[in-house]
Amino acid sequence: MLTLATVLSFDAVLLVAGIVGLYLGAEALVEGAARLAIGLGLRAAIVGVTIVAFATSTPELFVAILSGLGYSSDLGLGAIVGSNIANIGLVLGLSAIIQPMDVSSTTLRRHIPFMVTAAVAVVVLGMDGNLSSIDGVTLLMILIAFTGYLIYRARATQGDVMGADEIDIEDEEEVSATLKDVLYFVAGLVLLFIGSRALIQGGQGLLASFGFSPRFIGLTILAFGTSLPELAASVISAVRGESDFSIGNVVGSNIYNIVAVLSIFAIMVPVPVSSSTLSLDFPALLVFTFGVIALMFHNRNISRFDGGILVGGYLVFFWLILP
Repeated sequence: MLTLATVLSFDAVLLVAGIVGLYLGAEALVEGAARLAIGLGLRAAIVGVTIVAFATSTPELFVAILSGLGYSSDLGLGAIVGSNIANIGLVLGLSAIIQPMDVSSTTLRRHIPFMVTAAVAVVVLGMDGNLSSIDGVTLLMILIAFTGYLIYRARATQGDVMGADEIDIEDEEEVSATLKDVLYFVAGLVLLFIGSRALIQGGQGLLASFGFSPRFIGLTILAFGTSLPELAASVISAVRGESDFSIGNVVGSNIYNIVAVLSIFAIMVPVPVSSSTLSLDFPALLVFTFGVIALMFHNRNISRFDGGILVGGYLVFFWLILP
């Protein structure tokens, strides 16, 4: 007979396994997809702003779709919105505390407007209490416009755009698609699928046993789990002094989470938007989005003090969503 302690222990193991699976799966998918695309003739800069940028949002995509189909749409929507809030509050905040980050004019002029557009669009579309397939198509149009713009800039500036330096390949002309790249790609998809299911099942079982709602689980455990690749990459980049990558990583992830992940999610299944999401989660998303932009424009950097504000703001948000 299973006791509460046994169930909790099993769910805890699933939760940890899910987070590890998502991280390893995202790494393998990015590596395999990038090298396959370059081996098939795409330029590294184009791959960086398309294949790699989307691949880094695949943890959110898998978690959102599996949550919506098998558990609750609140889990999926919470994971996406919570991931964007965590990306700003935790990922950028902790990165800035480790190493103050300069903000490039390229990011402010070319990429921030799309992040604002994505955040405002999902709030406006969700105000009627539902994200329909039509809303999903609307978000998808923003994705097409954003990707088209990035490809245009990549061609015009030889890769001086967000994400173009995410691929660690010395000479792209010598890269050819191999069986190893295919295996990396397939292994990444498998790990993401398994990791997503484990994360959802473990997080759901662990917190639901304490009476937490699907919305809270999505905004916290699932959001943190899917933000782990961004956290690891940004912290490492901050330690190395690569502030452009840390900021570009978060900005790009927040854009793709909404216009790619949420658009696909809404097209596949109707996504009801609860009153709690409308009254707290969406306003928090806008506050964090516009708040970090204000910090970026101030002296064109994010200082350690600013990082402390972001982390503190995330802790306040966490306190507010506690049941």
